[in-house]
Amino acid sequence: MRKACLALLLAASVSPALAQDKTVDLKVSHWVPASHPLQKSLEDWVAAVNKDSGGTITGKVFPAQQLGKAFDHYDMARDGIADVTYVNPGYQPGRFPIIGAGELPFLISDAKGGSMGLDAWYRKYAEKEMKDVKYCLAFVHSPSSFHSKTKKIVTPEDVKGLKIRPAHATMANFVTSLGGTNVQSSAPEVRDIIERGVADGVTFPWGSLVLFGIDKVTKYDMEAPLYTTTFVFVINKDKYNAMSDKQKAAIDKNCSVEMAGVVGEHWGKFEDAGIDKVKAESSHEVYKLTPEQTAAWKKAAEPLVKTWGDGAKKAGADPDAALADLKASLKKYNALAE
Repeated sequence: MRKACLALLLAASVSPALAQDKTVDLKVSHWVPASHPLQKSLEDWVAAVNKDSGGTITGKVFPAQQLGKAFDHYDMARDGIADVTYVNPGYQPGRFPIIGAGELPFLISDAKGGSMGLDAWYRKYAEKEMKDVKYCLAFVHSPSSFHSKTKKIVTPEDVKGLKIRPAHATMANFVTSLGGTNVQSSAPEVRDIIERGVADGVTFPWGSLVLFGIDKVTKYDMEAPLYTTTFVFVINKDKYNAMSDKQKAAIDKNCSVEMAGVVGEHWGKFEDAGIDKVKAESSHEVYKLTPEQTAAWKKAAEPLVKTWGDGAKKAGADPDAALADLKASLKKYNALAE
């Protein structure tokens, strides 16, 4: 009887330890400054995962390209250089053609709803298009437009002859179709290339324009919802697969449409606040487009839909159905541009 009691006590003392998941520490990498709102979004994401995992998943956020260059962040997650990374799919033209639909001009009107609509739509494509990693979520920043140093860009014809740093592959195609030249660089390098005259202008969101100091080297700012940029959080597959079911559930809970909206809204508010900051700078001329000018830009952008569709078709998607589904998803979340 005594041996039986001792055995029960011993079992009671060790079973909690056996049930406790091994601690998982995540290296979370991004390439914008620590002062960018994305830093807090990722810190909040790590905190939420930590709470939902019962404290067994921890993590540290590494900003400002500490672990690798902006263009490399998808491969960094694939190869385990970082466990969770922030990726701009448009930095690698042709590699992720389907998600590029979110880059099409005059499509998305709002950062929060746009993020939720894009994420909800893209989930069925992500498993194939981003098969090297565990897809977490997608989001967009607030709609933005051109900022230039040497020339006011009002009509599509004004882009001809200019050197523009585009936000992504779709805007790069747009610039080329209008007779401009693309200058490739990551966001942290934009101020330098404009200051040195390597580029005449950039497509960039407003708050980040100020954060990166690009407002110090530009003068003319088009206030129009011309484009958005798609982003994703992705996770190293081996790291995720090695987790317990409870830990995977904690990750999955925070890789959701709702979380995409949280990240998008936080970033969107930051970008929107930048409009007034730029307007307050006496060295800047912020201007809106007339209805006729807007119509001209929309017409000029029409060929981009076919270009996107051709790429999506090669990737195995039905472009007409996919774009219709995306528009329906954006409409559901009140983020479809008129």
